[in-house]
Amino acid sequence: MSGQAKGHSGADRFDGDVAYPVPEDYRTRRPDVRYGEAREIEYDSKTVGKRRKAIVVLPPEYSEDKKYPVVYLCHGLGQDQTQWLKEGGAPVIAGNMMADGCVREMILVLPNCRVRERDEADPEDAFSLANYKAFNNFLEEFADDLQPFIEENFAVAAGRENTAIAGFSMGGRVALHLGMTLQETFGCIGAFCPAPGIFPYTQMGVTEEGLFTEEGFDLESEYRDQTFIMIVAGKSDTLVGPYPESYHNVLQKNGVEHIWYKKTGGHDMNVSGQGLYHFLAGIF
Repeated sequence: MSGQAKGHSGADRFDGDVAYPVPEDYRTRRPDVRYGEAREIEYDSKTVGKRRKAIVVLPPEYSEDKKYPVVYLCHGLGQDQTQWLKEGGAPVIAGNMMADGCVREMILVLPNCRVRERDEADPEDAFSLANYKAFNNFLEEFADDLQPFIEENFAVAAGRENTAIAGFSMGGRVALHLGMTLQETFGCIGAFCPAPGIFPYTQMGVTEEGLFTEEGFDLESEYRDQTFIMIVAGKSDTLVGPYPESYHNVLQKNGVEHIWYKKTGGHDMNVSGQGLYHFLAGIF
């Protein structure tokens, strides 16, 4: 499942504008395409002690008689489960790709990754250690609460080869955190403009010890050739700056095969939407 740039060599494979173009209408709603249903769900979070919301996007021909791979899509720092539905256009991107036959039918799950009592979007303490820790808590809630609910209530295909996680900004950090920790669960990991915090850092008055050491940011031997990892950055992204590339550099140093490139743009959902397009094209 490991991926690499196709048809390019040398420096070109790290230039997303060259190696990873997208169709002009990749996230334009088309009259000839039937799009899947987006359902708001609620599940019991033992981690928080309350019912929490997520959005499940089903393929247009969804049937309980089939089994579908699932992609968990994680939102940015100040957002919630609606970001990939509205701003990110994920159902349209996936719907167009399914209609064109370039990806399998799949289920998208858009969770609220801010795992705490006050989990609404645009929190006053967005750039704070308390808010960042709430995103770290998603690891426990995913394993104990959300994934079991999704597997019990939807026709999800079993196995890490059918389970992916990706995200934008803080959601990209979440995807790397969960994907590299729960390697037995996720066979596909995508990080678009991922935020700092995978390794120790100080930024905007906040210091974190890091979710991994550089040595620990690695795949277990049994998953080395069975994991698709993609990291994408904006060429003019000054918000997360060098951090996405630092993740690429450590994976490269550790000999973990992955896709890395930069696209024209900043810290935005256009860069991430194009990243999602190629992530979906490369998985399952």
